[in-house]
Amino acid sequence: MLANMACSLIEHKRINTTVAKAKALRQFVEPLITKSKPENNVTAEKGTHNRRIVFKNLRDKYAVTELFGTVAEKVADRPGGYTRIIKLGNRLGDNADMAMIELVDFNEIYNAGKAKKKTTRRSRRGGSKSEDKPVSETVEATKADAGKTQEDKADKGAEAKAKKEAETKNETETKTESETKVENTEQKEAAPEKEAVSEEKVEAKADEKPEAETKPDAKDDDSETKKDDNKA
Repeated sequence: MLANMACSLIEHKRINTTVAKAKALRQFVEPLITKSKPENNVTAEKGTHNRRIVFKNLRDKYAVTELFGTVAEKVADRPGGYTRIIKLGNRLGDNADMAMIELVDFNEIYNAGKAKKKTTRRSRRGGSKSEDKPVSETVEATKADAGKTQEDKADKGAEAKAKKEAETKNETETKTESETKVENTEQKEAAPEKEAVSEEKVEAKADEKPEAETKPDAKDDDSETKKDDNKA
């Protein structure tokens, strides 16, 4: 079963299976991928020996040629971890945990914007380049870096304060403008009411004047009637 799953993984570069089978397949396939890398097949004797070992486990010559061809070229710079397991949830029939196992270097979507980094092994025997420099220079460099970081933090704090002050000013200006607009609208709405009230008062005064004018006429009529009585 593991041999068939490994052959299908090498052929299709990703397969769907259960989580338990995917974990078992990773332990089975990754040693075979390391044997197919070019650095382990420097001489012809090593190459044929590794091919025979891989063929003994896979038992499929087409999968062996694919593994030692395209897969080995892609995986040449990777020091391990050739596969990735992604869980897909539970299966509907028996509620088993499903997962997808794939070869990491053949996922073009995930590795589109990433550049490969070449890893180099450093030996502990050889002295590092930093040992050649005197201690005083390294201390001064660290102090200068610390001073730069403090200056950068101070500049960032000043910029943040200036931004906050500008935002508060803009908020106050907008509030005052909105208040003035509201007052102007209220005054405009109250002006017609005042004009209507003044017009009503003027009309009322105009109605009162004729009554005052009619009163002297009544007095004249009374005086005339008194004169007529005296004559009689």
